[in-house]
Amino acid sequence: MADITILGAGLAGCEAALWLADRGWQVELWEQKPTAYSPAHKSAGFAELVCSNSLKSDRIESAGGLLKAEMRRLGSHLLPIAAQCSVAAGGALAVDRDEFSALVTQAVENHPNIAVQRRQADDIDPDAGLILVATGPLTQPPLADAIARLTGGHRLSFYDAAAPIVTAESLDMNKVFAASRWGKGDADYLNCPFDKAGYEAFYQALIEAERAPLHDFDQDGELTVYEGCMPVEIMARRGPDTLRFGPLKPVGLTDPATGRRPWANVQLRRENREGTLFNLVGFQTNLKFGEQKRVFRMIPGLENAEFARYGVMHRNTFLDSPRLLLPTLNLREHPNVYFAGQITGFEGYMESAACGLLAARAIHARLRGETPEVWPAGCMVGALVQYITTENKDFQPMGANMGLLPPLEERIRDKRQRYAEVSRRALAALETAICYE
Repeated sequence: MADITILGAGLAGCEAALWLADRGWQVELWEQKPTAYSPAHKSAGFAELVCSNSLKSDRIESAGGLLKAEMRRLGSHLLPIAAQCSVAAGGALAVDRDEFSALVTQAVENHPNIAVQRRQADDIDPDAGLILVATGPLTQPPLADAIARLTGGHRLSFYDAAAPIVTAESLDMNKVFAASRWGKGDADYLNCPFDKAGYEAFYQALIEAERAPLHDFDQDGELTVYEGCMPVEIMARRGPDTLRFGPLKPVGLTDPATGRRPWANVQLRRENREGTLFNLVGFQTNLKFGEQKRVFRMIPGLENAEFARYGVMHRNTFLDSPRLLLPTLNLREHPNVYFAGQITGFEGYMESAACGLLAARAIHARLRGETPEVWPAGCMVGALVQYITTENKDFQPMGANMGLLPPLEERIRDKRQRYAEVSRRALAALETAICYE
């Protein structure tokens, strides 16, 4: 008989399963694929990356880098796997998503303490032992309905989107140039420079392009959209300079064809290690496929782009965690039921995996009859837990960011030095909370 049942083999579920299994606990891991798929998932493999292949910055003076440093101290299994299949992405950690999924699947399926069940869960019995629900924001009925019944219907929803992917051989390399901002690091991104007239024509086409129909609109026909995955056409409607100061910012770049900074700039990031595929950074979208082809081919260098995958948009569901969850990530009214990953409001790939680690450690303490670790708000994982379990009438998912951490007592003017000191303090705070075996 399993000590713990985990529903969902995404990043959170796999991270939790591997951590618990390494400590001798018998884990039963349920995954609905390939029996059933969500609207966004396509592969039968575990830890499938849907929206992007970037796991964000790996620099310690960044929020993403700090989170990864904390995860390494907490015993992450997925970060070493990500390092094995990383692709060039400047200071970020990006992976070949197919290789990453294959390696995670192999690690889980080959672990002697993990029994994988390829089946769909349709209910949750809070009295049948410990359960960790890590089914993600795309949790589908009937399980989503079972969660609603268990929580009294307290769940929320929003929409997010994925960016399109183009083939490298279809790019016009006479217009596209490789460079990193300010000349720092390796030239891991391809850049598509707009002049003023070209950008204005592209902008006008973008805001007039036809979007794909979606269900579940509110009465005004508007969407609740997560800011971190804002579709580019919705962002553009906020004003013509919104993109130029956002995903299309040209700062720190010089177009070698003109010797000047572009008016706006689209960056392409490697999708796989071979560099045969690139995704359009910041171009999450809900445009119809034909419109994506028409409008995005107005980007310099993409005039003849071949789309390996068009951008898509999907509805996500997450818990009203401040009302439902304890800091140990189990339900207040049903303490045998734990939640982890993006369904809790931990927004992002690495955030989801980190949440799985925290839930695993809480379950480990529970199984051993010990007091669970308490994560201080001065470290990134503690700040995220505090965010999702603190009353908030406007609760939305949150990713790792330095704004979650308390400010330094002494002001440091240089931003990089300031964040490096914040990270040093956060890691010190984390060390005081970890219970080493």
